[in-house]
Amino acid sequence: MAGYLARAVWFPRPRAVEIREEPDRPPGPGEVRIRTVLSAISHGTEMLVYRGEVPRDLALDLPTLRGGFGFPIKYGYASVGHVEEVGPAVRGLAPGDLVFTHHPHQTGYTVAVDLPTALPAGASPESGVFLANLETAVNVLLDAPVMVGEVVVIFGQGVVGLLLTQLVRRHLCAALLTVDSLPRRRQLSMSLGADASLDPAEDLATAVHERSGGRGADMVIEASGQPAALQAALDVAALEGRVVVVSWYGRKPVQLELGGAFHRRRLRLISSQVGHVPGSVLPRWDVARRRRVAAGLIPSLALAPLISHRFPFDRAAEAYALVDQRPAEVVQVVLTYGDV
Repeated sequence: MAGYLARAVWFPRPRAVEIREEPDRPPGPGEVRIRTVLSAISHGTEMLVYRGEVPRDLALDLPTLRGGFGFPIKYGYASVGHVEEVGPAVRGLAPGDLVFTHHPHQTGYTVAVDLPTALPAGASPESGVFLANLETAVNVLLDAPVMVGEVVVIFGQGVVGLLLTQLVRRHLCAALLTVDSLPRRRQLSMSLGADASLDPAEDLATAVHERSGGRGADMVIEASGQPAALQAALDVAALEGRVVVVSWYGRKPVQLELGGAFHRRRLRLISSQVGHVPGSVLPRWDVARRRRVAAGLIPSLALAPLISHRFPFDRAAEAYALVDQRPAEVVQVVLTYGDV
């Protein structure tokens, strides 16, 4: 880090990775400099970016991102590191603190002090790297709370889906079913609290019918990222059931049947996106409170089993290729920076 130089992952074009050297700087007033120890690859949104499946004219939504969706782009939002230096007038963070930052994969960076989040005492970088996805999961349950005794179905058992499985299990639901095409993820889902975890090729309607006394699911969460899953989610929802869409499909088209069953069952389709706190809980909740709640959950959740692969930062291209080409082998892939 001598001379305040950093190295960062960039996508120069679809399915290509470059590690570029770029200047950094000492922290100024109200800023901190962070040395990264671990970062996580998002297998959902980030892989859409990597593949070039995001609309080119979409605006960047984090202040730490650079470039554009038309390429090149520096993208990522799950970085954990230690505070290395603090600038004048900084309060609340000190050198050595372990923090999470919504920042691309980069060996070190200087940011405003209000961007990093201090991790709970005793938290490891491996657990802290899940904070972004955990905040997404918390936001889902603010958008559509689970009521006691309900039947819940979660489509998709990637990281967000597995975090939701653990959180929903705590809400005293009557039955929790999950759906994923990958055997490894179904097995992990069962170990984390699902009553049953099904392949989407199975007879989902019968399974939900049996678990719900014939009513259907009270709440269905679609977190698979697969457009076809949304119709399957609607198909198993009960009268007045809630279907919460967590997935971002990018440019992939979604075809739905919104006649008959959807109309007569008065289904509610709810979009859940972490960029906003639901209006229904304002003004009691804001982003800061949501993030504190998510961080506070870290010590109580099973997070270590979700990390399936570690790659040194210099081998980032291999990490992305693995997630892209062999998804059956992975759950969460992380990049290490020499300290873990």
